[in-house]
Amino acid sequence: MTEYIRVPAKSPHFDADWEAHGHIERVVRAAERWVRAQPVRGLEVEIVRLAGRTPVLYFVVPASDGAGSGRTVLMYGHLDKQPEMTGWREGYGPWTPRYEDGKLYGRGGADDGYAVYASLSALGALQAQGLPHARCVGLIETCEESGSYDLPAYLEALAPRMGRVDFVIGLDSGAGDYERLWLTTSLRGIAAGTLSVEVLTEGVHSGDASGVVPSSFRIARRLLDRIEDGGSGRILPAAFHAPIPDERVAQARVASGILGETMVKRFPWSGRTRPMVDGNAEVVLNRTWRPALSITGADGLPPIANAGNVLRPATKLKLSLRIPPTLDGEQATAELKTLLEADPPHGATVRFEPDQGATGWNAPATAPWLPDAIDASSRTFYGQPSGALGEGGTIPFMGMLGKQFPEAQFLITGVLGPKSNAHGPNEFLHVPYAKRLTACVAQVIVAHAQRPGDARPAAPRPSSSGPIR
Repeated sequence: MTEYIRVPAKSPHFDADWEAHGHIERVVRAAERWVRAQPVRGLEVEIVRLAGRTPVLYFVVPASDGAGSGRTVLMYGHLDKQPEMTGWREGYGPWTPRYEDGKLYGRGGADDGYAVYASLSALGALQAQGLPHARCVGLIETCEESGSYDLPAYLEALAPRMGRVDFVIGLDSGAGDYERLWLTTSLRGIAAGTLSVEVLTEGVHSGDASGVVPSSFRIARRLLDRIEDGGSGRILPAAFHAPIPDERVAQARVASGILGETMVKRFPWSGRTRPMVDGNAEVVLNRTWRPALSITGADGLPPIANAGNVLRPATKLKLSLRIPPTLDGEQATAELKTLLEADPPHGATVRFEPDQGATGWNAPATAPWLPDAIDASSRTFYGQPSGALGEGGTIPFMGMLGKQFPEAQFLITGVLGPKSNAHGPNEFLHVPYAKRLTACVAQVIVAHAQRPGDARPAAPRPSSSGPIR
Protein backbone atom coordinates (compact mmCIF):
# COMPACT_ATOMS: atom_id res chain seq x y z
CA MET A 1 0.00 0.00 0.00
CA THR A 2 2.86 2.36 0.79
CA GLU A 3 4.41 1.85 -2.63
CA TYR A 4 1.02 2.17 -4.30
CA ILE A 5 0.48 5.60 -2.75
CA ARG A 6 3.77 6.85 -4.21
CA VAL A 7 2.47 6.45 -7.77
CA PRO A 8 0.42 9.35 -9.27
CA ALA A 9 -1.94 6.96 -11.05
CA LYS A 10 -4.55 9.59 -11.79
CA SER A 11 -7.72 8.52 -13.53
CA PRO A 12 -7.92 9.28 -17.27
CA HIS A 13 -10.34 12.13 -16.69
CA PHE A 14 -7.53 13.93 -14.84
CA ASP A 15 -4.61 12.66 -16.94
CA ALA A 16 -5.43 12.61 -20.63
CA ASP A 17 -1.98 11.15 -21.37
CA TRP A 18 -2.34 8.36 -18.81
CA GLU A 19 -1.18 5.71 -21.23
CA ALA A 20 2.03 7.54 -22.15
CA HIS A 21 2.78 8.44 -18.54
CA GLY A 22 2.49 4.80 -17.50
CA HIS A 23 1.36 5.36 -13.91
CA ILE A 24 -1.81 3.28 -14.23
CA GLU A 25 0.21 0.53 -15.86
CA ARG A 26 2.66 0.64 -12.97
CA VAL A 27 0.04 0.17 -10.23
CA VAL A 28 -1.79 -2.56 -12.14
CA ARG A 29 1.42 -4.52 -12.68
CA ALA A 30 2.43 -4.07 -9.04
CA ALA A 31 -0.96 -5.37 -7.89
CA GLU A 32 -0.70 -8.30 -10.30
CA ARG A 33 2.73 -9.26 -8.90
CA TRP A 34 1.42 -9.07 -5.34
CA VAL A 35 -1.65 -11.17 -6.15
CA ARG A 36 0.47 -13.84 -7.85
CA ALA A 37 2.61 -14.10 -4.72
CA GLN A 38 -0.31 -14.90 -2.42
CA PRO A 39 -0.65 -18.44 -1.03
CA VAL A 40 -4.17 -18.93 -2.36
CA ARG A 41 -4.89 -22.33 -3.87
CA GLY A 42 -6.02 -22.37 -7.47
CA LEU A 43 -5.53 -18.62 -7.90
CA GLU A 44 -5.36 -17.33 -11.47
CA VAL A 45 -4.74 -13.67 -12.26
CA GLU A 46 -4.28 -11.63 -15.42
CA ILE A 47 -4.36 -8.09 -16.71
CA VAL A 48 -7.17 -7.90 -19.24
CA ARG A 49 -6.90 -5.28 -21.96
CA LEU A 50 -9.38 -4.08 -24.54
CA ALA A 51 -8.12 -1.83 -27.32
CA GLY A 52 -8.26 1.86 -26.46
CA ARG A 53 -9.40 1.26 -22.88
CA THR A 54 -7.89 1.32 -19.43
CA PRO A 55 -6.83 -2.14 -18.21
CA VAL A 56 -8.49 -4.23 -15.53
CA LEU A 57 -7.00 -6.79 -13.16
CA TYR A 58 -9.02 -10.01 -13.14
CA PHE A 59 -8.52 -12.93 -10.77
CA VAL A 60 -10.30 -16.22 -10.15
CA VAL A 61 -10.19 -18.43 -7.04
CA PRO A 62 -12.06 -21.76 -7.34
CA ALA A 63 -14.49 -22.81 -4.64
CA SER A 64 -13.28 -24.83 -1.70
CA ASP A 65 -14.40 -28.46 -1.77
CA GLY A 66 -18.14 -28.70 -2.21
CA ALA A 67 -18.86 -25.06 -1.30
CA GLY A 68 -21.10 -22.62 -3.10
CA SER A 69 -23.15 -24.95 -5.34
CA GLY A 70 -21.81 -23.37 -8.51
CA ARG A 71 -22.36 -19.80 -7.35
CA THR A 72 -19.79 -17.00 -7.69
CA VAL A 73 -18.75 -14.09 -5.51
CA LEU A 74 -17.59 -10.99 -7.39
CA MET A 75 -15.10 -8.77 -5.53
CA TYR A 76 -14.70 -5.23 -6.83
CA GLY A 77 -12.25 -2.38 -6.40
CA HIS A 78 -10.23 0.13 -8.41
CA LEU A 79 -6.66 1.41 -8.63
CA ASP A 80 -7.02 4.78 -10.37
CA LYS A 81 -6.91 7.93 -8.26
CA GLN A 82 -8.25 11.44 -7.92
CA PRO A 83 -5.86 14.37 -8.56
CA GLU A 84 -3.61 15.92 -5.93
CA MET A 85 -5.70 18.79 -4.50
CA THR A 86 -4.15 21.54 -2.42
CA GLY A 87 -4.27 21.91 1.35
CA TRP A 88 -2.13 18.99 2.51
CA ARG A 89 -0.58 19.56 5.92
CA GLU A 90 3.12 20.24 6.12
CA GLY A 91 5.05 17.01 5.77
CA TYR A 92 2.12 15.24 4.07
CA GLY A 93 1.33 14.93 0.39
CA PRO A 94 -0.70 12.95 -2.14
CA TRP A 95 2.28 10.89 -3.33
CA THR A 96 4.18 10.89 -0.02
CA PRO A 97 2.93 7.98 2.08
CA ARG A 98 3.08 8.63 5.80
CA TYR A 99 1.97 6.24 8.53
CA GLU A 100 0.96 7.89 11.80
CA ASP A 101 -1.34 6.82 14.65
CA GLY A 102 -2.73 3.89 12.67
CA LYS A 103 -3.47 6.01 9.60
CA LEU A 104 -1.70 5.69 6.24
CA TYR A 105 -1.86 9.11 4.58
CA GLY A 106 -1.71 9.62 0.82
CA ARG A 107 -3.90 9.65 -2.25
CA GLY A 108 -5.78 6.50 -3.14
CA GLY A 109 -5.05 4.28 -0.16
CA ALA A 110 -8.61 4.39 1.14
CA ASP A 111 -10.18 5.21 -2.25
CA ASP A 112 -9.65 2.51 -3.33
CA GLY A 113 -6.21 0.95 -3.55
CA TYR A 114 -6.68 -1.27 -0.50
CA ALA A 115 -9.50 -3.27 -2.10
CA VAL A 116 -7.47 -5.79 -4.11
CA TYR A 117 -5.15 -6.43 -1.17
CA ALA A 118 -8.02 -6.83 1.28
CA SER A 119 -9.87 -9.20 -1.07
CA LEU A 120 -6.97 -11.63 -1.47
CA SER A 121 -6.06 -11.35 2.22
CA ALA A 122 -9.59 -12.43 3.15
CA LEU A 123 -9.50 -15.42 0.80
CA GLY A 124 -6.03 -16.42 1.93
CA ALA A 125 -7.13 -16.37 5.57
CA LEU A 126 -10.12 -18.60 4.83
CA GLN A 127 -8.02 -21.15 3.00
CA ALA A 128 -5.33 -21.13 5.68
CA GLN A 129 -7.96 -21.99 8.28
CA GLY A 130 -9.90 -24.52 6.21
CA LEU A 131 -13.08 -22.46 6.02
CA PRO A 132 -15.44 -22.76 3.04
CA HIS A 133 -15.88 -20.22 0.27
CA ALA A 134 -17.67 -20.27 -3.07
CA ARG A 135 -15.89 -19.52 -6.32
CA CYS A 136 -14.59 -15.95 -6.21
CA VAL A 137 -13.66 -13.63 -9.04
CA GLY A 138 -12.10 -10.21 -8.73
CA LEU A 139 -12.53 -7.24 -11.04
CA ILE A 140 -10.22 -4.32 -10.26
CA GLU A 141 -10.66 -1.45 -12.70
CA THR A 142 -8.62 1.68 -13.45
CA CYS A 143 -11.20 4.23 -14.56
CA GLU A 144 -13.68 4.43 -11.68
CA GLU A 145 -12.80 8.01 -10.79
CA SER A 146 -13.66 8.95 -14.38
CA GLY A 147 -17.11 7.40 -14.19
CA SER A 148 -16.20 3.78 -15.08
CA TYR A 149 -16.87 4.48 -18.75
CA ASP A 150 -14.71 1.50 -19.76
CA LEU A 151 -16.49 -0.97 -17.46
CA PRO A 152 -19.49 -1.89 -19.66
CA ALA A 153 -17.15 -3.22 -22.34
CA TYR A 154 -15.25 -5.30 -19.78
CA LEU A 155 -18.44 -6.59 -18.22
CA GLU A 156 -19.62 -7.75 -21.62
CA ALA A 157 -16.27 -9.35 -22.39
CA LEU A 158 -15.85 -11.06 -19.01
CA ALA A 159 -19.45 -11.98 -18.13
CA PRO A 160 -19.20 -15.48 -19.65
CA ARG A 161 -16.07 -16.13 -17.60
CA MET A 162 -17.55 -14.74 -14.38
CA GLY A 163 -20.29 -17.33 -14.28
CA ARG A 164 -23.31 -17.24 -12.01
CA VAL A 165 -22.60 -14.21 -9.82
CA ASP A 166 -25.05 -14.17 -6.93
CA PHE A 167 -23.05 -12.10 -4.44
CA VAL A 168 -21.14 -8.86 -5.06
CA ILE A 169 -18.65 -7.39 -2.59
CA GLY A 170 -17.66 -3.80 -3.33
CA LEU A 171 -14.94 -2.27 -1.14
CA ASP A 172 -15.20 1.31 -2.38
CA SER A 173 -17.64 2.96 -0.03
CA GLY A 174 -17.90 4.76 3.28
CA ALA A 175 -18.26 4.15 6.99
CA GLY A 176 -20.33 6.17 9.41
CA ASP A 177 -17.74 5.65 12.14
CA TYR A 178 -14.81 3.36 12.88
CA GLU A 179 -16.67 1.31 15.49
CA ARG A 180 -18.62 -1.19 13.35
CA LEU A 181 -19.11 -2.63 9.88
CA TRP A 182 -21.28 -0.40 7.70
CA LEU A 183 -23.47 -1.66 4.88
CA THR A 184 -24.02 0.85 2.08
CA THR A 185 -27.69 0.79 1.09
CA SER A 186 -27.64 3.35 -1.72
CA LEU A 187 -25.40 5.62 -3.78
CA ARG A 188 -26.34 8.86 -5.47
CA GLY A 189 -25.84 9.35 -9.19
CA ILE A 190 -24.20 12.30 -10.89
CA ALA A 191 -24.77 14.71 -13.76
CA ALA A 192 -21.59 16.66 -14.40
CA GLY A 193 -20.07 18.89 -17.05
CA THR A 194 -18.68 22.32 -17.88
CA LEU A 195 -20.86 25.40 -18.22
CA SER A 196 -19.34 28.02 -20.54
CA VAL A 197 -20.59 31.59 -20.87
CA GLU A 198 -18.95 33.86 -23.47
CA VAL A 199 -19.79 37.54 -23.96
CA LEU A 200 -16.71 38.92 -25.76
CA THR A 201 -13.90 37.64 -27.94
CA GLU A 202 -11.31 39.28 -25.67
CA GLY A 203 -11.18 41.10 -22.35
CA VAL A 204 -11.83 44.86 -22.24
CA HIS A 205 -11.35 47.68 -19.74
CA SER A 206 -13.97 47.23 -17.05
CA GLY A 207 -14.45 50.97 -16.63
CA ASP A 208 -15.19 51.31 -20.33
CA ALA A 209 -17.46 48.31 -20.71
CA SER A 210 -19.19 47.62 -17.39
CA GLY A 211 -22.81 48.68 -17.47
CA VAL A 212 -22.96 47.95 -21.19
CA VAL A 213 -21.37 44.54 -21.65
CA PRO A 214 -23.01 41.96 -19.37
CA SER A 215 -20.76 40.13 -16.97
CA SER A 216 -20.20 36.52 -17.97
CA PHE A 217 -20.11 35.64 -14.27
CA ARG A 218 -23.50 37.25 -13.64
CA ILE A 219 -25.00 35.35 -16.56
CA ALA A 220 -23.56 32.12 -15.20
CA ARG A 221 -25.07 32.96 -11.84
CA ARG A 222 -28.48 33.51 -13.42
CA LEU A 223 -28.21 30.20 -15.22
CA LEU A 224 -27.38 28.43 -11.96
CA ASP A 225 -30.46 30.01 -10.43
CA ARG A 226 -32.48 27.85 -12.81
CA ILE A 227 -31.07 24.81 -11.04
CA GLU A 228 -30.53 25.85 -7.44
CA ASP A 229 -32.17 28.17 -4.92
CA GLY A 230 -29.33 30.50 -3.95
CA GLY A 231 -30.65 30.99 -0.43
CA SER A 232 -31.22 27.41 0.68
CA GLY A 233 -29.22 25.38 -1.82
CA ARG A 234 -32.34 23.36 -2.68
CA ILE A 235 -32.40 21.99 -6.22
CA LEU A 236 -35.44 23.45 -7.97
CA PRO A 237 -36.44 21.32 -11.00
CA ALA A 238 -38.66 18.39 -10.09
CA ALA A 239 -36.81 16.32 -12.70
CA PHE A 240 -33.83 16.07 -10.33
CA HIS A 241 -35.83 14.76 -7.35
CA ALA A 242 -37.15 11.30 -6.54
CA PRO A 243 -39.28 9.85 -3.73
CA ILE A 244 -37.26 8.50 -0.81
CA PRO A 245 -38.33 4.93 0.05
CA ASP A 246 -39.76 4.51 3.55
CA GLU A 247 -37.12 1.89 4.34
CA ARG A 248 -34.32 4.36 3.60
CA VAL A 249 -35.95 7.03 5.77
CA ALA A 250 -36.16 4.55 8.63
CA GLN A 251 -32.53 3.52 8.14
CA ALA A 252 -31.48 7.18 8.16
CA ARG A 253 -33.17 7.66 11.51
CA VAL A 254 -31.45 4.60 12.96
CA ALA A 255 -28.06 5.64 11.57
CA SER A 256 -28.44 9.17 12.87
CA GLY A 257 -29.27 7.74 16.30
CA ILE A 258 -26.01 5.77 16.23
CA LEU A 259 -23.86 8.58 14.90
CA GLY A 260 -25.38 11.65 16.49
CA GLU A 261 -23.36 14.73 15.56
CA THR A 262 -20.67 12.64 13.84
CA MET A 263 -22.30 13.15 10.45
CA VAL A 264 -21.72 16.88 10.84
CA LYS A 265 -18.46 16.87 12.77
CA ARG A 266 -16.77 14.65 10.19
CA PHE A 267 -16.21 17.73 8.00
CA PRO A 268 -13.45 20.35 8.53
CA TRP A 269 -15.74 23.35 9.09
CA SER A 270 -14.33 26.86 8.89
CA GLY A 271 -15.25 29.40 11.54
CA ARG A 272 -18.98 29.49 12.30
CA THR A 273 -20.17 27.79 9.13
CA ARG A 274 -23.37 25.82 9.78
CA PRO A 275 -24.95 22.83 8.01
CA MET A 276 -27.60 23.42 5.36
CA VAL A 277 -30.23 21.50 7.37
CA ASP A 278 -31.02 20.85 11.02
CA GLY A 279 -31.54 17.41 12.51
CA ASN A 280 -29.21 14.44 12.19
CA ALA A 281 -31.65 12.35 10.14
CA GLU A 282 -32.13 15.23 7.71
CA VAL A 283 -28.36 15.52 7.38
CA VAL A 284 -28.21 11.83 6.42
CA LEU A 285 -31.00 12.16 3.85
CA ASN A 286 -29.55 15.35 2.38
CA ARG A 287 -26.23 13.68 1.66
CA THR A 288 -27.66 10.38 0.41
CA TRP A 289 -31.01 10.87 -1.35
CA ARG A 290 -31.55 14.53 -2.17
CA PRO A 291 -29.95 16.30 -5.13
CA ALA A 292 -27.21 18.85 -4.54
CA LEU A 293 -25.06 21.08 -6.76
CA SER A 294 -21.34 21.76 -6.31
CA ILE A 295 -19.05 24.01 -8.35
CA THR A 296 -15.84 22.02 -8.41
CA GLY A 297 -13.71 24.12 -10.77
CA ALA A 298 -13.53 27.32 -12.80
CA ASP A 299 -11.66 28.81 -15.76
CA GLY A 300 -11.50 32.40 -16.90
CA LEU A 301 -10.92 33.76 -13.37
CA PRO A 302 -7.34 35.01 -13.00
CA PRO A 303 -5.61 34.79 -9.62
CA ILE A 304 -6.32 37.88 -7.52
CA ALA A 305 -2.68 38.95 -7.72
CA ASN A 306 -3.00 39.17 -11.52
CA ALA A 307 -6.56 40.48 -11.71
CA GLY A 308 -6.56 43.86 -13.46
CA ASN A 309 -9.55 46.09 -14.13
CA VAL A 310 -10.71 43.93 -17.02
CA LEU A 311 -14.19 42.78 -17.89
CA ARG A 312 -13.48 39.15 -18.66
CA PRO A 313 -14.68 37.70 -21.97
CA ALA A 314 -15.84 34.35 -20.58
CA THR A 315 -16.45 32.23 -17.51
CA LYS A 316 -16.33 28.45 -17.28
CA LEU A 317 -17.65 26.51 -14.30
CA LYS A 318 -17.36 22.80 -13.62
CA LEU A 319 -20.72 21.60 -12.31
CA SER A 320 -21.28 18.46 -10.26
CA LEU A 321 -24.95 17.72 -9.63
CA ARG A 322 -25.52 14.76 -7.33
CA ILE A 323 -28.86 13.13 -8.04
CA PRO A 324 -31.03 10.61 -6.14
CA PRO A 325 -30.03 6.94 -6.45
CA THR A 326 -33.04 6.00 -8.56
CA LEU A 327 -32.72 8.67 -11.28
CA ASP A 328 -31.26 7.91 -14.70
CA GLY A 329 -27.88 9.68 -14.90
CA GLU A 330 -27.81 10.20 -18.66
CA GLN A 331 -31.35 11.53 -18.71
CA ALA A 332 -30.58 13.93 -15.84
CA THR A 333 -27.47 15.17 -17.65
CA ALA A 334 -29.49 15.82 -20.83
CA GLU A 335 -32.10 17.71 -18.77
CA LEU A 336 -29.35 19.79 -17.18
CA LYS A 337 -27.99 20.72 -20.60
CA THR A 338 -31.43 21.74 -21.85
CA LEU A 339 -32.15 23.92 -18.81
CA LEU A 340 -28.81 25.73 -18.96
CA GLU A 341 -28.64 26.36 -22.70
CA ALA A 342 -32.24 27.49 -23.29
CA ASP A 343 -32.87 31.22 -23.92
CA PRO A 344 -29.45 32.53 -22.74
CA PRO A 345 -29.57 35.91 -20.95
CA HIS A 346 -28.54 38.83 -23.19
CA GLY A 347 -28.07 36.38 -26.04
CA ALA A 348 -24.70 35.29 -24.63
CA THR A 349 -22.98 32.22 -26.04
CA VAL A 350 -23.83 29.49 -23.54
CA ARG A 351 -22.76 25.87 -23.75
CA PHE A 352 -22.96 22.97 -21.35
CA GLU A 353 -20.59 20.16 -22.23
CA PRO A 354 -21.40 16.99 -20.26
CA ASP A 355 -18.52 14.84 -19.15
CA GLN A 356 -20.20 12.43 -16.75
CA GLY A 357 -23.73 11.16 -16.40
CA ALA A 358 -23.94 8.18 -14.07
CA THR A 359 -26.95 6.47 -12.53
CA GLY A 360 -26.84 5.80 -8.81
CA TRP A 361 -27.76 2.60 -7.06
CA ASN A 362 -30.36 1.47 -4.56
CA ALA A 363 -29.75 -1.91 -2.96
CA PRO A 364 -32.20 -4.65 -3.91
CA ALA A 365 -34.25 -6.44 -1.30
CA THR A 366 -31.86 -8.23 1.04
CA ALA A 367 -32.01 -11.99 1.53
CA PRO A 368 -32.30 -12.94 5.24
CA TRP A 369 -28.87 -14.61 5.42
CA LEU A 370 -26.95 -11.45 4.46
CA PRO A 371 -27.91 -8.96 7.21
CA ASP A 372 -27.51 -11.76 9.76
CA ALA A 373 -24.00 -12.48 8.46
CA ILE A 374 -23.06 -8.81 8.33
CA ASP A 375 -24.24 -8.17 11.87
CA ALA A 376 -22.55 -11.29 13.22
CA SER A 377 -19.24 -10.33 11.65
CA SER A 378 -19.45 -6.79 13.01
CA ARG A 379 -20.12 -8.08 16.52
CA THR A 380 -17.24 -10.55 16.20
CA PHE A 381 -14.55 -8.15 15.05
CA TYR A 382 -15.75 -4.73 16.24
CA GLY A 383 -17.78 -5.74 19.25
CA GLN A 384 -20.68 -3.64 17.96
CA PRO A 385 -23.75 -4.31 15.82
CA SER A 386 -23.49 -3.34 12.18
CA GLY A 387 -24.91 -0.14 10.70
CA ALA A 388 -26.67 0.66 7.42
CA LEU A 389 -26.22 3.96 5.64
CA GLY A 390 -26.62 5.46 2.18
CA GLU A 391 -23.67 7.27 0.66
CA GLY A 392 -23.63 10.55 -1.22
CA GLY A 393 -20.96 9.59 -3.74
CA THR A 394 -21.31 7.70 -6.98
CA ILE A 395 -19.97 4.28 -7.93
CA PRO A 396 -21.29 3.76 -11.47
CA PHE A 397 -20.12 0.15 -11.41
CA MET A 398 -22.81 -0.76 -8.89
CA GLY A 399 -25.63 0.25 -11.20
CA MET A 400 -23.95 -1.60 -14.06
CA LEU A 401 -23.66 -4.75 -11.95
CA GLY A 402 -27.23 -4.45 -10.76
CA LYS A 403 -28.32 -4.71 -14.39
CA GLN A 404 -25.79 -7.40 -15.25
CA PHE A 405 -26.63 -9.62 -12.26
CA PRO A 406 -30.21 -8.75 -11.22
CA GLU A 407 -30.48 -11.69 -8.78
CA ALA A 408 -27.27 -10.86 -6.88
CA GLN A 409 -27.02 -9.75 -3.28
CA PHE A 410 -24.66 -6.87 -2.47
CA LEU A 411 -22.24 -6.15 0.33
CA ILE A 412 -21.07 -2.64 -0.46
CA THR A 413 -18.84 -1.28 2.26
CA GLY A 414 -15.59 0.60 2.76
CA VAL A 415 -13.15 2.41 4.98
CA LEU A 416 -14.02 6.03 4.20
CA GLY A 417 -15.03 7.09 7.68
CA PRO A 418 -14.95 10.49 9.40
CA LYS A 419 -12.20 12.82 8.16
CA SER A 420 -10.69 10.18 5.84
CA ASN A 421 -11.26 12.84 3.16
CA ALA A 422 -11.31 10.93 -0.10
CA HIS A 423 -10.67 13.22 -3.09
CA GLY A 424 -9.40 15.97 -0.77
CA PRO A 425 -6.18 16.79 1.08
CA ASN A 426 -4.90 14.56 3.89
CA GLU A 427 -6.74 11.45 2.70
CA PHE A 428 -5.95 8.48 4.92
CA LEU A 429 -6.56 4.76 5.25
CA HIS A 430 -7.54 3.84 8.80
CA VAL A 431 -5.45 0.67 8.99
CA PRO A 432 -6.93 -0.95 12.15
CA TYR A 433 -10.42 -0.41 10.77
CA ALA A 434 -9.42 -1.86 7.38
CA LYS A 435 -8.00 -4.97 9.05
CA ARG A 436 -11.25 -5.64 10.89
CA LEU A 437 -13.27 -4.93 7.77
CA THR A 438 -11.18 -7.49 5.87
CA ALA A 439 -11.93 -10.07 8.57
CA CYS A 440 -15.64 -9.22 8.38
CA VAL A 441 -15.60 -9.74 4.62
CA ALA A 442 -13.99 -13.15 5.14
CA GLN A 443 -16.67 -14.19 7.63
CA VAL A 444 -19.50 -13.06 5.34
CA ILE A 445 -17.97 -15.06 2.48
CA VAL A 446 -18.14 -18.12 4.74
CA ALA A 447 -21.80 -17.41 5.48
CA HIS A 448 -22.49 -17.13 1.75
CA ALA A 449 -20.90 -20.53 1.15
CA GLN A 450 -22.92 -22.09 3.98
CA ARG A 451 -26.33 -20.96 2.77
CA PRO A 452 -29.06 -23.63 2.73
CA GLY A 453 -28.93 -25.81 -0.33
CA ASP A 454 -25.15 -25.98 -0.55
CA ALA A 455 -23.58 -29.39 -0.95
CA ARG A 456 -21.38 -28.82 2.06
CA PRO A 457 -23.09 -28.80 5.49
CA ALA A 458 -22.97 -25.59 7.47
CA ALA A 459 -20.14 -25.20 9.97
CA PRO A 460 -20.51 -23.26 13.22
CA ARG A 461 -20.39 -19.49 12.88
CA PRO A 462 -17.01 -18.16 14.05
CA SER A 463 -17.11 -16.40 17.40
CA SER A 464 -14.87 -13.69 18.80
CA SER A 465 -12.43 -16.41 19.78
CA GLY A 466 -13.11 -18.47 16.65
CA PRO A 467 -10.90 -19.42 13.76
CA ILE A 468 -11.02 -16.33 11.53
CA ARG A 469 -8.13 -14.11 12.55
